[in-house]
Amino acid sequence: MPVYEGNTIEEATTKGLRTLNLSREDVEIKVIADAKKGFLGFGKKLAKVSIEPTVSEQISEAVEETVEEIIVSDEEVKAEAAVEELISVNVTDSEPSEARVLENLEDEEAITELALYLTNISKELNAPAFVRLERKDGLLIFHLDTEKQGILIGKHGKVLNALQYLAQVFVHRVATNKLSVVVNVGDYREKRQAILQRLAERTAEKVKQTGRPVFLEPMPAFERKQIHFTLSKDEYIQTHSEGDEPYRYLVIEPAKKRF
Repeated sequence: MPVYEGNTIEEATTKGLRTLNLSREDVEIKVIADAKKGFLGFGKKLAKVSIEPTVSEQISEAVEETVEEIIVSDEEVKAEAAVEELISVNVTDSEPSEARVLENLEDEEAITELALYLTNISKELNAPAFVRLERKDGLLIFHLDTEKQGILIGKHGKVLNALQYLAQVFVHRVATNKLSVVVNVGDYREKRQAILQRLAERTAEKVKQTGRPVFLEPMPAFERKQIHFTLSKDEYIQTHSEGDEPYRYLVIEPAKKRF
């Protein structure tokens, strides 16, 4: 736990905030000891405070920079509820209606069916989208072009990540081969990639300072993989995933000491 000292509590706090480059709203501050003036120069003690960045501060930064000026409307709330219901159906029903008709499809046919599936979902969410396919680094990236990006992204990217999960489940069930897909709206994923890089680095520093693990927000497998890769060369840090999809999350913690 990082501790900062000063002639007063305020001075110690200010030093800590400057060191961490954070504001008071983004941290938890605990007073360890108040300053003592002493007598004739003897017994003087500095004020001590511990300052710890909150996990929510790191996550909110990613959200704010990624989904700029998106106002949560009634439509977006309904969209979140709708995709949550779709996920629930996919998790509890091992034989969805699509799988009864569509199975063991070759790659191109599976891709076409997934594009139709995403098109239909976007219409149901009242944000009709034109689906474009991009092939990059072994990934199939489905771009959803729509005039209502906010609905398909959702607050904190919740709707988009749900669509990502549904798309992956769908293609795994209908395709003969294992295909890796990414669903994108606008440039959300590109911005998110840069933010995840910073998030990984900042979280690793926090773990090293505090010696305690940090639990990140649930995120798609390919995003977790990016953070795993970013921190894989840091000998003081180790990462692993916990939980079940689509709510699986990443844990960043101090590496176990080897004797």
